[in-house]
Amino acid sequence: FPYMYLWITIIWIKMTLEEVVGCNITDKKMDTVSQALEELLVAAQRQDCLTVGVYESAKLMNVDPDCVVLCVLATDEEDQDDIALQIHFTLLQAFCCDNDINILRVSGLRRLAQVLGEPTVDNSEPRDFHCILVTNPQCQPLKCQALKDVGNYCEESRCKNQWIPYLSLQER
Repeated sequence: FPYMYLWITIIWIKMTLEEVVGCNITDKKMDTVSQALEELLVAAQRQDCLTVGVYESAKLMNVDPDCVVLCVLATDEEDQDDIALQIHFTLLQAFCCDNDINILRVSGLRRLAQVLGEPTVDNSEPRDFHCILVTNPQCQPLKCQALKDVGNYCEESRCKNQWIPYLSLQER
């Protein structure tokens, strides 16, 4: 029995260590991808390669789907009960899958507004950050490491049968 107890303890320690190390690697990977996404959105905005809004995104994908390289679908907990938004997301996701466009689900609408410079005090209507498209025009392609990093994350997730990867953006 003492050997059995020792063996069980060793297995438990090994499993616990794998879980802790695995979680740390996953957390670091998620932080890296989140940072890459933020960098990509800022770079795309500077180069006028960003489309913001559910309806604006749907219009662009209908006209020129080949220029879209990433579709970011953002929700927070309070948006989960918005049936119309969920239907739009389902249609956008299906369109992206049919056209080989990377999709990324994120939470953290306020962080997206911070990253993209949404004015906090203004009488204008706030922008709809629920859907953001990154485009890559043929004439002047968007070249940045962040685009590659986010694309690799989406591809790795699909290889793990996670068809629509998820990120949680943290306010800073």
